Amino acid sequence: MTERNQTSVSEFILVGLTDDPVLQSVLFVLFLGFYVVTLLGNFGMILLIRIDSRLHTPMYFFLRHLSFIDLCSSSSISPKMLSDLLMERKVITFARCAAQFFFFAAFGTTECFLLAAMAYDRYMAICKPLHYSVSMSYSLCIRMVVGSYAAGTLNAMVHTGTIFQLSFCGPNIINHYYCEEPPVLELACSDTSINKIVVFVFVGFNMTVTSVTILVSYTYILFTILRISSAEGRHKAFSTCASHLTVITLYYGGAGFVYFQPSASHLLDQVKVASVFYTVVTPMLNPMIYSLRNKEVKAALRKAMMRKPFSPHI
Repeated sequence: MTERNQTSVSEFILVGLTDDPVLQSVLFVLFLGFYVVTLLGNFGMILLIRIDSRLHTPMYFFLRHLSFIDLCSSSSISPKMLSDLLMERKVITFARCAAQFFFFAAFGTTECFLLAAMAYDRYMAICKPLHYSVSMSYSLCIRMVVGSYAAGTLNAMVHTGTIFQLSFCGPNIINHYYCEEPPVLELACSDTSINKIVVFVFVGFNMTVTSVTILVSYTYILFTILRISSAEGRHKAFSTCASHLTVITLYYGGAGFVYFQPSASHLLDQVKVASVFYTVVTPMLNPMIYSLRNKEVKAALRKAMMRKPFSPHI
């Protein structure tokens, strides 16, 4: 009985996205391209904001951290997924599975809180422009970012601790391409009722706080924009929020489809596709959205590209 209650599984086998060798090769090339673009785009955004003084504002301070989070969250999933597409047997050790789950959960939750902080920043910029420079001080921005990372780390620690202390005595096949919570819990030999309560409380709290902050902020922003008399003023105010709204829609849309779908077996392929979208595609699209829809970012990018790499003057 004592041996039965302890974890005997030392590794998990990931089912992956497909078992077709030809399709796996195609997906490897496609996702490798996505990952390279994600690295270049997000690192480029971080560097651009760092070197251009015109982008040293709260909005771009948050955007720099959003790019860093996208880099880290994508890197917690993509390298392993890419290597598995070349492997016949997709194996991940128990410790690596726990680590992958922890980091992705941490950065995913952090991104939710950071998107909420960015919504509040847009609210202050549009609804209270005269108080913006005072209200959105550097110290407040630091506290909001640190709070986002703290919330993400705490959430990941709780979920990882409650899941991977369970007994896993077999089977060990995870019906996914990474260590996601629902398919991992299905393999547990011990009671998972506490885990379901933890998911309900923590995920419910995080989603409620961030969603309400975003909805309330943009409700006030909408009413403020509608009160602007000139069409040019309304367009300018809305354009400052368009990129952020697009990112929110992509992130919450993909994550919502995954986590609020019933766990029926015939929906697993759809859930995997949606997971690919918000774990692989969205981190790649975010820097593109901000660079293509933002005049300040495009101006900074043109300036950086025109800058001479070497100067004859010391």
